[in-house]
Amino acid sequence: MRRLTVNVFSSLLFSIIAVFCIATSSRAADDTTLSKPITPDSIPNKIKALENSDGTLKLKSRTSSKPSSKSATTPSKEELSQDELVERIAKKMAELHKENERVKVLAATRKVAAPATTANPPRAPETAMQPHNIRWSYDGEGAPGHWGKIDPANARCDAGERQSPIDIKDGIRVDLEPIEFDYKPVRFNVIDDGHSIQVNLGAGNNISILGRRYDLVQFHFHKPSEEHVNGITYAMDMHLVHKDIDGKLVVIAILIQEGKANSLVQTIWNNMPLEKNSAVQPPGTIDLNQLLPVNRQYYTYMGSLTTPPCAEEVLWAVYKEPVELSQEQISIFSRMYPMNARPIQNSAGRLIKESN
Repeated sequence: MRRLTVNVFSSLLFSIIAVFCIATSSRAADDTTLSKPITPDSIPNKIKALENSDGTLKLKSRTSSKPSSKSATTPSKEELSQDELVERIAKKMAELHKENERVKVLAATRKVAAPATTANPPRAPETAMQPHNIRWSYDGEGAPGHWGKIDPANARCDAGERQSPIDIKDGIRVDLEPIEFDYKPVRFNVIDDGHSIQVNLGAGNNISILGRRYDLVQFHFHKPSEEHVNGITYAMDMHLVHKDIDGKLVVIAILIQEGKANSLVQTIWNNMPLEKNSAVQPPGTIDLNQLLPVNRQYYTYMGSLTTPPCAEEVLWAVYKEPVELSQEQISIFSRMYPMNARPIQNSAGRLIKESN
């Protein structure tokens, strides 16, 4: 009976310590740098001191009925009574509980303050600028040299073979057919689109060239001129964008130099919006014949849009004779856009024709 009692207490002690050790180990698993938990493998060593050679616990019985010898009635200091064993089990449970709580608190603290690792890399801030969030412009991260990288739709800006603008030189003199203009007074609105001052026009203005008709959609300004002629840059230029029924484009470029004021351009400046991307709809009309040079000789070549997406297959006609704006009119635009010209592109041996 005594052997049975000893074995019961031994099993009870082993089970309780094992449960607390396993719980402690699982809570500490998130951080291997914490104090090493007690594991079931270490339990035999910890209870070995409490065992007899036959595997039973050393117990002292307070009610031994027939002591066989003096040694049986006089317990060793290493022996334990059942009450003392229970007391030690309770004490050990309290120690394990305290250690368990300490490990849990440390694990939670280290988890919050854990440094970044390859398995847990720092997350990029939501506000971090990505290429597709960069707005194209004429300087900084959105400058012309980056247009083809900030948006896949702009791939032509980098990979195109017939890009604009170019330095117009070494043209072949031929008898170019004149461009036929059918311009008349139309309603208009003015918008600052964040890249230039643009004028959108009502229907009714068109040109005819190479046997096709193209409707005037809008015109806008650049400073300095995007087109160079024999290495010469002008103060500004103006692009008149035309489109046919199939969506093909013709852009007429008019060079601008400092001189006398232009009344039509002044009307546009008078109606510039106070905020970007906000259109102003004046009550009157404008007649674009006032913008055209007297001499209608021009250069022509195949190129692209000079702004993203840099689409190619654009027919360019650049008038040889510049028009004039006053210094004040040029300065007004310069205050809005001191530089909004794409750099010169490689002509790549393209054929350039010019009027005789």
